[in-house]
Amino acid sequence: MTEIVKYLPLNGEDKNTYLRYLTTTDLPEIIELQTAVYEALEDKNRLEPLDEDEFLTILEGDSLMVGIFHQEKLVAFRAFLNPAADEEGLGKDIGLTEEDYAQIIYSEISNVHPDFRGNRLQTRMGKFIMEQLDSTAYRYVLATVAPGNIPSMKDKFALGMRIYKMKEKYGGKLRYIYCNDLQLHNVGDGEHREIKMNDITGQANLMKEGYIGTGMKNKDNEWLIIYQK
Repeated sequence: MTEIVKYLPLNGEDKNTYLRYLTTTDLPEIIELQTAVYEALEDKNRLEPLDEDEFLTILEGDSLMVGIFHQEKLVAFRAFLNPAADEEGLGKDIGLTEEDYAQIIYSEISNVHPDFRGNRLQTRMGKFIMEQLDSTAYRYVLATVAPGNIPSMKDKFALGMRIYKMKEKYGGKLRYIYCNDLQLHNVGDGEHREIKMNDITGQANLMKEGYIGTGMKNKDNEWLIIYQK
């Protein structure tokens, strides 16, 4: 078994739950978990599953994929990916140039088994990976999230990521494009606006005016996105 990196007790101080880096030998469990997560989704458009070859590309590269195990069973995983040339075009979407591509890393995919939701496992894995990143090699952490995928949106904001663009990706599926510029501080400290998440046109107009999404809140049982510039 690959060396345990960190214990993550969910109840008390037991050592039944831990985090470790994943390898190619974990691929069957990764696929099994992704299938379980996907089948449990009411809205299948919220997740863009990866195939075995895509997982192998991640697992055979830098150590950028971790999993959480409970009683030796994989219950969550998260993968970051160092793309060769901004393969999904996320950097280009937010205005980065080819000179920036070498400094891009994607927050590629996160899955948490339905039975283990509510433990902030997605964000805990993300923070762990980001703490290990070589900040001299990477500057831009990019990700896509479907509007309405509240847990994933909260996760990205918790990792310091901001919404820079909203665009159709993956064959016409609407996605927020998040970015954390690791060298940029005090992002969006100026004028702010709050807008309903389902107001797609309004958000697009704010982005055209130079606003970026810096947070979210629930008001009267309706989600609002906070935009600042």
